[in-house]
Amino acid sequence: MADLGPRSTVQKIRNMAEFAQLSGISRPTVSKYFNDPASVRKSIRSKIERALLKYDYRPNLFAVNLNKRKPKIIGVIVPDTSDMFYSEMVRHIEMRCAIDGYFVLVLSSRGDPLLEARSIDTLLSLKIAGAIIAPLGIRTDAALMESLRAHIPIVYLDSSLHDGSPFVGTDNEQSIGLITDYLCRTGTPPTFFEMPAVNHNAAERRDAYVRTMERLGFQPEVVGVTRQTDWRFEEIAYGEALRVLDGKGFPTSTLLCANDRIAVGVMAAAFQRGVKVGREADCRLRVAGHDDQPYSRFGCPPLTTVAQDFSRLGSLGVEMLLAEVESETPGPPEGARQMRVEARLMMRASA
Repeated sequence: MADLGPRSTVQKIRNMAEFAQLSGISRPTVSKYFNDPASVRKSIRSKIERALLKYDYRPNLFAVNLNKRKPKIIGVIVPDTSDMFYSEMVRHIEMRCAIDGYFVLVLSSRGDPLLEARSIDTLLSLKIAGAIIAPLGIRTDAALMESLRAHIPIVYLDSSLHDGSPFVGTDNEQSIGLITDYLCRTGTPPTFFEMPAVNHNAAERRDAYVRTMERLGFQPEVVGVTRQTDWRFEEIAYGEALRVLDGKGFPTSTLLCANDRIAVGVMAAAFQRGVKVGREADCRLRVAGHDDQPYSRFGCPPLTTVAQDFSRLGSLGVEMLLAEVESETPGPPEGARQMRVEARLMMRASA
């Protein structure tokens, strides 16, 4: 094999200023190119792109944004990125922000108020445009959250702090009413299986169930769970369902679970005790949920539930935030403070 000689070395460029100097293009023009390549003349654009190839330079666009007078970075805090509901929400937020040229910085509180406070402190320490936050609610440090809200625009998502702040979430009254009515029309009236009171959705969904049952002329029945603010929904529901099945049993043969993760735990317990779940004649229990998480349609049996509109929730949250971020006047626009999105009934084999 022929000797090609020593490999050429490429000078390591540390920042955009060095790249501009080496490429012979002004620093403001280079910055303008990275903000919007189409805003630079074609001849200059070609020169920059040749220099990028020559020097193998990749700018730290996140750092560039932090240094802007108006950074295009949105902070997002959710209780748990491993929860498929929140991972879906983040996915839709990221897609919607990308359309408007915004970066997304995602932080997780892991259901821990101390970690949520640390995430808020992180956003306070950065120069960002605004934040979309799904707060723990009941255990959120309200004073710290208020400090952040005084610093940047905030939109709450999924769960609010009930303080009149901009908020986008599912209409629990509509969604719970919809599925409760369906279950009452198609079989025995449902017993409500609660979720731990990790945020305000827990109480909102339980209360909506009670009101719907009373409106329909049925006696509400509620299975309570731990009073702790614990996010291990499947494990908690599994243990509580086993306890009920091994005791007197559920008040009715239909269960409406506060969310799909609770329903997964309940169906696992039913399987463990040989109780068949579904709508067939030999089934002893019907089970329904709330959320329509991505795995719900692939359960055994597939889960009847109400589908939250992930795409619309994410888009509305971003639109509401950017309307304030890009407004010339401070504060949220009129008429865009509280928005609740209706859910759709998903009828499957479990109920």
